Order: sequence, then structure tokens, then C-alpha cells
Amino acid sequence: MHFEVPGYAERYRRMAEKLVSCHVETTLAVIGGRWKVLILQQLFDGVKRFNELRRALGGITHKTLTQQLRELEADGIVSRKVYPQIPPKVEYSLTPLGKTLRPVLVAMHQWAKHQTGELPPKRVRHRG
Repeated sequence: MHFEVPGYAERYRRMAEKLVSCHVETTLAVIGGRWKVLILQQLFDGVKRFNELRRALGGITHKTLTQQLRELEADGIVSRKVYPQIPPKVEYSLTPLGKTLRPVLVAMHQWAKHQTGELPPKRVRHRG
């Protein structure tokens, strides 16, 4: 038996929109901020040491890079491998989960590339 509950369809639509919004917010929480996407771009090229990342990301402070890498590691996006030697050698790489972000970032890049003329000039930044 099928019956219509008044307002059900509208409530269901709003719940579905909120769910999608939450997933987008989750993604932005993982990759959001000025540096995380740039760190990921570097790691898509392969394993990097801390100072390699710092040199490649001109302008990032030691503290900020450390914080961003820790957050990415806590989210399961980046793996940190410490070699027991002196001086310590630490390498960063993408986890399998981190590698799944490549198409997301490619899509974001393509969107920005095609919408540059539509965005206010202060919003348009080109970095590689």
C-alpha cells in the first residue's frame, strides 16, 4: 500500500541535500586550507622528505608544514616513515586513501581553469 505523507517529499529532499553537504564538508575538512592541496600535489609525484616539501612549497613555515602533515597523517591521507639513523630521516608518501584524492584535485583544477574568467580577479591565483 502506498500513501503520501504531507511534506514528506520536501523533508526527504532537504535531508538528502544536507547529507551531500556533509560529505562535501568532510572532504573540505581533509584537504581544506592553503597548504594541504599543495602538499598533496607534491606527494602525487612520489615520496618526499620534509625539507624537499618545504623547498617545493616556498613560503610555508616549518611549524605550518609540520601541522599540515600531522593532520593529513591523522586523516589517513599521508604516511610518515621514520628511519632509525642519525640524523633522523623521515619520508612522507600518500596512502592508498590519499591517492584516491587525485581525481578530486584534478576536477577542482579543471573547474578553476575553465571558470577563471568568471571569478573576481582577487580570487584567481595561478600556482602551477
